Amino acid sequence: MVRGWGGWLTILGMTVAGCLFCGIVAGEIPGDVVHRSERVVAVRDINPQAKTHVLVIPTVHYEDALELATSDPAVLAEVIEVGAAVARAAGIFESGYRLVFNTGPDAGRTVFHAHLHVLGGEQLGLFGRVS
Repeated sequence: MVRGWGGWLTILGMTVAGCLFCGIVAGEIPGDVVHRSERVVAVRDINPQAKTHVLVIPTVHYEDALELATSDPAVLAEVIEVGAAVARAAGIFESGYRLVFNTGPDAGRTVFHAHLHVLGGEQLGLFGRVS
């Protein structure tokens, strides 16, 4: 990765200027890494919504889950496999865990780099409207 003054440069479509997750993947922004491979990085969420809350991030920047699926389905499969491995390592594989992709503002997405949330370690609430 190449870093330029004022933020991230786009190099061969791998990083996007100002993308938090591109910075974490490149090691320029600290993250509590629980898994790293050539194509996927998993880090603990800094604002956890469950006892276990890990983000599984493709190392190449994709806008959302659909772009990831259509551009590189093998990486999407690895993201999900790593999500299950994170659940197993966290001891929540048997009790249950949730895998979530947020897409668009109504879903609460705040970082525009595809990523999978792995949540568990406690009874999770139901999906639905915010009261």
